[in-house]
Amino acid sequence: MLKAMMKTSQARLTTQHQSFDGWLLLATLSLMLIGWVMVTSASTEIAASLTGNPYYFSIRHGIFVLAAIGVGLVAVRLPLDWWRQKGPIMLILALLLLFVVLIVGREINGSRRWIPLGIINIQASEVAKLCLIVYIAGYLERYLPDVRRTWGAFMRPLAVMALIGFLLILEPDYGAVVVLTGCVMGMLLLSGAPLWRFLLILAVVGSGAVMLAVAEPYRLQRITSFANPWADQYNTGYQLTQALIAFGRGHWFGLGLGNSVQKLFYLPEAHTDFVFAVLAEELGLFGAMAVILLFALLVFRAFRIGRKAELIGIPFAAYLCYGIALVIGAQAFINISVSSGMLPTKGLTLPLLSYGGSSLIISGVMMAILFRVDAEVRRLQRRAGPKAGPDAQPGPQSEEPNP
Repeated sequence: MLKAMMKTSQARLTTQHQSFDGWLLLATLSLMLIGWVMVTSASTEIAASLTGNPYYFSIRHGIFVLAAIGVGLVAVRLPLDWWRQKGPIMLILALLLLFVVLIVGREINGSRRWIPLGIINIQASEVAKLCLIVYIAGYLERYLPDVRRTWGAFMRPLAVMALIGFLLILEPDYGAVVVLTGCVMGMLLLSGAPLWRFLLILAVVGSGAVMLAVAEPYRLQRITSFANPWADQYNTGYQLTQALIAFGRGHWFGLGLGNSVQKLFYLPEAHTDFVFAVLAEELGLFGAMAVILLFALLVFRAFRIGRKAELIGIPFAAYLCYGIALVIGAQAFINISVSSGMLPTKGLTLPLLSYGGSSLIISGVMMAILFRVDAEVRRLQRRAGPKAGPDAQPGPQSEEPNP
């Protein structure tokens, strides 16, 4: 009886016989809707102070949400071959944007990360994330056996990442460097490259990170203030202490939507980098956990779609999905960890949720690519017959990773 009930529940929850991944759609739209609501709640006071219109940022964010959905609907119609062919061009575009932003970029809070284009600003690092993922996915498809066997093929993607990382450090945007480095190394690891290479590189990169941290006083100060923000709560630890106060006010069920106190000019960047802290204050522990579970669901479905693509013999699509899952997961983890005091302060938005046009639109394109891969996999599975399910064996274009 219990086994029959479990099978019935599994049949109801599965999306195998649907035309698209309903769980991925649920997670994506839920996060975008929650983001719009929370940006509206967190930005009313500062918007009224800066512009006289309390819904200024809410209206702009709503336009960005609709733009992200619109661009996503266009991107989902692009075949995977289009992305595969445009990989090298997209890499050149990423390098060009990262170079241009250093020359004509708009400086905000000491960083040049935005290229002004009239009514909107393009954040070059957000575009670079998508471009790099597409390029690395194509590279791994072309040179997969060499990546697993030789150091040269293994190091070339890391050399590209080093060049992009150097340009990002000049902005500076250390958060994007961490996310992209983790993404590239994760894609290489999932391609079956030997684990000991990663351990060696991590030791070298870790040593370099320590040297960079102690080279500049303000970086070391950030680390020490993160370890004990209350020691200097009105200077270096101000953002973190205000965020922690927001978490403390939220308790189990929160103060109620719109009732945050910390957004009243106490918490800096309340509608961008620290929107999760306002969410925790207004919706409480259960609301914060619900958002974390939505991110976990999104990342899980992205990995699952990638795994299906790998098993059915579409390695480019598989590594594309893995890269998107790693970027979204890493950026969400870092943003939430920073807000809750688990990591030093970094200027990273929360994907699909924080205010920001570039982040939302690029995230929309990434979600569209996942839906496109899912559609391609389902089409091939239907063509191959009932045996081509989630446990199907790899096709002729893919290889099983080395143990």
